[in-house]
Amino acid sequence: MGRALFAEVFGTFWLVLGGCGAAIMAADFGTGGNGTSLGLGFVGVSLAFGLTVVTGAYAVGHVSGGHFNPAVTLGLTFGGRFSAAHVPGYIIAQVIGACLAAFTIYTMASGQEGFSIADGAGTFATNGYGEYSPGGFSMTAVLVTEVVLTAVFLIIIMGATARRAAPAMGGLAIGLGLTLIHLVSIPVSNTSVNPARSTGQAVIAYVFGEGGTGAVTAPLTEQLWLFWAAPIAGAIIGALIYRGLISNDHLPD
Repeated sequence: MGRALFAEVFGTFWLVLGGCGAAIMAADFGTGGNGTSLGLGFVGVSLAFGLTVVTGAYAVGHVSGGHFNPAVTLGLTFGGRFSAAHVPGYIIAQVIGACLAAFTIYTMASGQEGFSIADGAGTFATNGYGEYSPGGFSMTAVLVTEVVLTAVFLIIIMGATARRAAPAMGGLAIGLGLTLIHLVSIPVSNTSVNPARSTGQAVIAYVFGEGGTGAVTAPLTEQLWLFWAAPIAGAIIGALIYRGLISNDHLPD
């Protein structure tokens, strides 16, 4: 179990470092001499999140199952794929990994002259709704988005790792699923579907943000609850849908 917990710390660290790091340092990097954008944009950031899941799953998935996400851990528990006794340790490990990654991103980004965790929606890749949503989407819109997309994510995970599925392709399918989720929802909520990812960015933005402004404090003190409640609810819904209406693992080969 100790190795599994460390694998979850590492996997979540890599997920947040790769995905949020790309969003903060490479999404908008100005233009080249010929006027073309040098930044990754939404598509690049979406791919960064997907690639971290693919590589993390193949690197340590055989050790811990490659959850890297409290909502996934709880969803798999309700889906009958994971022991409830191990849930607290997994969630603590995932939050630790996310906070370490967010601090690492801050340390890297702050090495650039003039860097600060500034005002504005989605500052430091935090998640939010209302004025803290990148596209100004309402709380209801963000809630629905996070619940539905996390439910779909759990269906993808459980289907890709089912007994009858192609085992070597599971990590790729899950990573591509997360990429598509980000393509849909970055403008809505900056895409959470992962309470640990949301917590790490919100904590570091709050601790190192300048001036105590709303864009720095709200993602942690006012809005973080939604990015725990909605992904967890969506994960449980998705797991129950797959288990009750889709799975054929109970049938003979």
